[in-house]
Amino acid sequence: MRTEPAFHAPYSPDGDHHPAPIPFAGPWSYELSFPRDPRGPRIARATLRAVLDAHELSELGYRAELLASELATNSVRHTQGPAGVRLQWRHPVLRVSVWDLSPDLPEPYRPVVGPDAEAGRGLAILELVADRWGGCAIGDGELGSGGKTVWFELTLGT
Repeated sequence: MRTEPAFHAPYSPDGDHHPAPIPFAGPWSYELSFPRDPRGPRIARATLRAVLDAHELSELGYRAELLASELATNSVRHTQGPAGVRLQWRHPVLRVSVWDLSPDLPEPYRPVVGPDAEAGRGLAILELVADRWGGCAIGDGELGSGGKTVWFELTLGT
């Protein structure tokens, strides 16, 4: 017989008997894989929002969604295979990583040539909004023969 661990959920002070939120301060990680499909970035954004809301980190939501959407869209647009998003929390830093099967790392940020350019703003947005960002190649493994991960970090309270 399997038994579940018991825990006590405190009740809110106003007496309405709804459990008060229990913040989870320990590190956590979530992953989502998606096919090369134009709906992938939207699904990644919705997943990211659900995770941040569940962990009471909504203040990071707008920036995290914007940047994850840029990276996931690039993966869907510029690669031929599946992609994925990984969310990692180690208080007070959220790291979001997007991987795909292309070995080509993005070039360092260069300013957009003109205000009417229709592409090339993703890394500029990443540079302006993220607290830190980078990328690395992935060796042979479960993803096949290489690929890359591009990541960004957001710090709570910045």
